[in-house]
Amino acid sequence: MSEESQYSEHPGGWVEWFCQLPQNQYLTEVDSEFIQDPNNYGHLIKQFNLFQQALQMILSSEQPDTLDLENEKFLELYTEASDIYGLLHQAFIQTPKGLAIMRERFLNGRFGHCPRVLCEKQNTIPIGLSESLKTSRIKVYCPRCKEAYAPRKSQADFDGAYFGRSFPMLLLLTYPDIHPKYTIQLGTELFTPFQPTLFGFKVRDESQIQQTSPQLQQSQLQSQQQQQIITEQTNGIIEKENHHQQEKQNAEQESKQSKKKKKNKNK
Repeated sequence: MSEESQYSEHPGGWVEWFCQLPQNQYLTEVDSEFIQDPNNYGHLIKQFNLFQQALQMILSSEQPDTLDLENEKFLELYTEASDIYGLLHQAFIQTPKGLAIMRERFLNGRFGHCPRVLCEKQNTIPIGLSESLKTSRIKVYCPRCKEAYAPRKSQADFDGAYFGRSFPMLLLLTYPDIHPKYTIQLGTELFTPFQPTLFGFKVRDESQIQQTSPQLQQSQLQSQQQQQIITEQTNGIIEKENHHQQEKQNAEQESKQSKKKKKNKNK
């Protein structure tokens, strides 16, 4: 039984099987009561040709076997069931129960870490770049550098709409205690083009809201100066490293030549 079984009403069946697939590790199990509530799926009926049959598959207590996965008709129904479940999942994780589950998974690092060195393995949050299907694959959002990245396909490879664009911001606003307590070096935010949104509205930092225009200009100037210092330091480190590598190569070359001379003398 999966980790979320303490929260979910699925002791097995299609839902648990689907969430345990390698590419679906980020997904959690949606309660059957939530799935069966017409208020949650009513708007989806017209979007799918086989909605009722796909819903029955989702609610099935049986897991697909190898023969099922080789059947073309089954795979057609399975594709629709996956997307329907994904959109219901997007809605479920915005409920108090869903948010509580995802908070625990975030704290446990189940969604991976930010690839940026300066973020020091900050836990990330799944995000879709759209609320609609077939727009983009799933990404992960780092609340520290505020950028979105592609996760490893071995961990997650499904439609980004299964989480939606608003989820990370909603999770961080609901649980402020999980937000990073400090930020990375001043000026880094200038190089993060990703714009967080919450239900379509852009999310601004408190620091941006509190700053007046003169303060913002001064902050930007300080950021540019800080970035210039960082660039100069980085270039200095690279230059030293290149010099060290050159000295090492020269020493190895001299050693080879010395050994060669000794061999010639011995002859």
